[in-house]
Amino acid sequence: MKKVKLLLLVVVTAILASCGTTTHVPVTGRKQNLIVSDEQVMSLSNEQYKEYMKSAKASTNAANTAMVKRVGQRLANAVVTYLNANGMGNEVSNYQWEFNLVQNTQVNAFCMPGGKIVVYEGILPVTQDEASLAIVLGHEIAHAVAKHSAERISNAYKQQYGMQIISGVASAAGMGSNWQNITSSVLGVGAQAWSSGFSRSQESEADHIGLIFAAMAGYDPAVAVTFWQRMAQAGNSSNSIFSDHPSDAKRIKQINGWLPEAQKYYKKQ
Repeated sequence: MKKVKLLLLVVVTAILASCGTTTHVPVTGRKQNLIVSDEQVMSLSNEQYKEYMKSAKASTNAANTAMVKRVGQRLANAVVTYLNANGMGNEVSNYQWEFNLVQNTQVNAFCMPGGKIVVYEGILPVTQDEASLAIVLGHEIAHAVAKHSAERISNAYKQQYGMQIISGVASAAGMGSNWQNITSSVLGVGAQAWSSGFSRSQESEADHIGLIFAAMAGYDPAVAVTFWQRMAQAGNSSNSIFSDHPSDAKRIKQINGWLPEAQKYYKKQ
């Protein structure tokens, strides 16, 4: 049985390791392995974005709409400048930036791969000012620039392949169907926990990168602490082990740890 388990591990590791390309996340330098291309992800995201905007209602508040566009463009300019200066301009060369404020009471915002940014009106009472809005948009832009969507899709593919491989190896090894079912169930639970933890890792990375982006754009990164404190008071987080976001306390602690780095990029405009 030990030999079978060892074979299982070797086969799965070898096949998954041979897939995709390795790249590095801007700012953090973390290595990531992707098995889907930018073109594939952006094609999918553009279709989803178009479908969403068909039903979304644009905000009728001209001042707030102008603010979202202004803050978003400052961040985009800072990001492009940074990436070009560090030889990574090709990462966003095919981005077509758009900034939208829509009528929705949810406390939320998102950035699709390709630079399509949507802000819900419901988050503005929590951001309260442009600098805090920059923290939100910096975080969302960071998800896109760090290719987190491509990484999540790649991870899902790898999990699917891994389960198929394990099932095939178990069958070839002559294991009973009960053992195979148990193995698949255990792997499924482990994959769920790992995916959730991985997503929390992405959220923390987006916090880190977004803080730097906001500072590069001329917004004081220190406002991130009070903004996330307000988010905590508004009750917009979850501390579950399967939560996609870090706990409020952990998030604020991490941000305080990154502030000295972010302040090096901050020049008031």
